[in-house]
Amino acid sequence: MGRILAIDFGKKRTGIAITDELQLIASGLTTVDTASFFDFMRDFLQKEKVELFLVGEPKQMDNSPSESEVLILPFIKKINEVFPEIPVKRVDERFTSKMAFQTMIDSGLTKKQRQNKALIDEISATIILQSYLYGLKK
Repeated sequence: MGRILAIDFGKKRTGIAITDELQLIASGLTTVDTASFFDFMRDFLQKEKVELFLVGEPKQMDNSPSESEVLILPFIKKINEVFPEIPVKRVDERFTSKMAFQTMIDSGLTKKQRQNKALIDEISATIILQSYLYGLKK
């Protein structure tokens, strides 16, 4: 069984989270510069088996696509071209940044630590992944 990898795409940075091999636990992996995402993934996939990419789907409160969707669609197209053997699913990512920030507060991180946008992106990817796993168990 391969891992599931979640992606919180951003124009500058992309947060990445991964499951364990049994697909039970979601853990933050890292945050990479979006420009180097594909190089990072090529290296990562040589070491780890991934069977599914989850990409956050930003939506407005009325369920319409967020403005950033126009940036995500070409990114997904490239994922499908570069890694055609790994399917891509979309997961609603509404409120994940706010939830990530609250998680940082609840974890006791200092104000300076909470300003680390890369950490917010990584936690957001983990929340996307955890919500997907939770949906599978229902």
